[in-house]
Amino acid sequence: MRNEHSDRVTIGAAKQEELHDIFALLDECELPKEGLAPHLSTTLVARNGDEIVGCSALELYQEFALLRSVAVSPLSRGKGLALRLTQATLDLARHHHVMAMYLLTETASAFFSKVGFKSVQRSDVPKKVQQSVEFTTLCPDTATVMMYRLGQDQ
Repeated sequence: MRNEHSDRVTIGAAKQEELHDIFALLDECELPKEGLAPHLSTTLVARNGDEIVGCSALELYQEFALLRSVAVSPLSRGKGLALRLTQATLDLARHHHVMAMYLLTETASAFFSKVGFKSVQRSDVPKKVQQSVEFTTLCPDTATVMMYRLGQDQ
């Protein structure tokens, strides 16, 4: 069943009072929420009216960043929302003068490859990004590591 408001989904900065709803969405999508709160100022949410139907977050490490928590509620999938969120997060990274963005995934490497991310070795990731909670405790060593170099995509 098509949601009559699906074309009205907007993407914008997350608000402090939305953190609980973001965590609920991450739980629903079986993604980790640990370590996200300190990066709320660089977290984006997709809203369908007052409802949070998607999110993505950027952890800044000077000229590098980690993309995490790209999630879309099951009822809002299949409408290009994950792509919109990822592109908006790339734009946010450009705004912060990020040179390269990294991510870890166990399930979405095909999606991120279509966006332009390339698989890399963990050892290729800058040490400051490797010290993130995603790298140190949340994602297993078997997770695929991917990188997107900004500035070459325009």
